[in-house]
Amino acid sequence: MPQIPDQPAADHPEDSAFMAMALEQARLSAEAGEVPVGAIVVRDGQVVGRGQNRNLHDSDPAAHAEIIALREAGARLGNHRLGGCSLYVTLEPCAMCAGAMVHARVARLVYGATDPKAGAAGSVMGVINHPKLNHAMEVTAGVMAEECSELLKMFFKERR
Repeated sequence: MPQIPDQPAADHPEDSAFMAMALEQARLSAEAGEVPVGAIVVRDGQVVGRGQNRNLHDSDPAAHAEIIALREAGARLGNHRLGGCSLYVTLEPCAMCAGAMVHARVARLVYGATDPKAGAAGSVMGVINHPKLNHAMEVTAGVMAEECSELLKMFFKERR
């Protein structure tokens, strides 16, 4: 199983600003009663897609923040291939979202909190950069991890 990458966020100084935008999407998700995960797709320094979990609202098991953001980016760019794009997400993607990112040819994944139950960027399984798949992407883990994790913890604490 691949290890979680240990690439410092300092290599990309804009990471914190874009992750803060993803966190805002996650907060909006929590306000709507959804699990607070938010995502942003960026190309050439511009946000081209935003997403927040919408599973309950849309009655759609595929309406994860990453999928919503990828769909918006594809529509805005007029292409299902998102080469040159970075996806910022507050929680390590699941297998479904990781697979969508591979198929979209996302250039870079940046995530906050790891997901020890369903993470597919190395925590539980390695869909991202799996050697048998035809696309690899740069991965930066742990950007604003504490803030991302705290938002999830508070959401579930309030639900118990």
